[in-house]
Amino acid sequence: MVTILIDGLTYASWLFIVALGLTLVFGVLKILNIAHGSFYALGAYAAASFVGWAGAMKLAPGFTLVAMLLAAVAVAALIAPLTERGLLRFFYGRDEVLLVLVTYAMFLMLEDITKLVWGATPYYVSEPYSLFGSIDVGTQTYVGYDFVLVALALVVGGAVWWWLNRTRQGKITLAVIHNAEVAASMGVNVSRVYMLAFSIGVFLAAIGGAFTAPMISVQPGVSVGVIILSFAVVIIGGLGSIEGAAVGALIVGLARSMAVHLAPVAELFSIYMVMAVVLMFRPEGLFQRIKARKI
Repeated sequence: MVTILIDGLTYASWLFIVALGLTLVFGVLKILNIAHGSFYALGAYAAASFVGWAGAMKLAPGFTLVAMLLAAVAVAALIAPLTERGLLRFFYGRDEVLLVLVTYAMFLMLEDITKLVWGATPYYVSEPYSLFGSIDVGTQTYVGYDFVLVALALVVGGAVWWWLNRTRQGKITLAVIHNAEVAASMGVNVSRVYMLAFSIGVFLAAIGGAFTAPMISVQPGVSVGVIILSFAVVIIGGLGSIEGAAVGALIVGLARSMAVHLAPVAELFSIYMVMAVVLMFRPEGLFQRIKARKI
């Protein structure tokens, strides 16, 4: 039982970070971003490159963590302005289906771009995974990096919540989420808020990919499974809800962990079954956002 719980928490931690970016972008920009999984993949590939460069420069092993963080920052700094200013801003206010098609086209382009830049050979980022040794829990031994990932999810989730609820810019963002038109009429630069929220969303996806890279084989196609799982999380928790993303990720992580340990053939089925059950009773997710009533 302890093994199932720890494996579920580890899986839920990185998934929460990625899904948090997805739900934030939807909450502010009202876009179901299919390309979000590609930002995750770019973060993983960039982390592999940055860690490789750190190793080639013979820097201290602990610097690999800084290299992964810098990789996520670089992806957000480069991709977010190009995507939001160069593409998405021309489709704001248009039909939701059109926005989904635009982000899907962007997903396909980014998939080819990653192949052109990094090729089709898998990358392995093993150095950071061994930094924290092993931890004994009862009779089982776990890799210390897994617990670092759980701590990172708590820090990231707490930071985003604090930013939204305790800072001036965060409260402005909440005002835009509530009603962009009214916020604009009160003097809020909605375009700037969109840019900021999208940049944070890209950064969250990239940092999720960067810090997951030591646990996986970074190769073409890694983004597909991530975006499907992220959508499952935000659908279960409720689109646009930070609390929902946390609970949804925990549910998905535990459901997958139970399936892997008790019924491996039902790993993917268990996630979709949970999502279907939740939608039967809560069609808008567990944490439905309160909508303003128009008079």
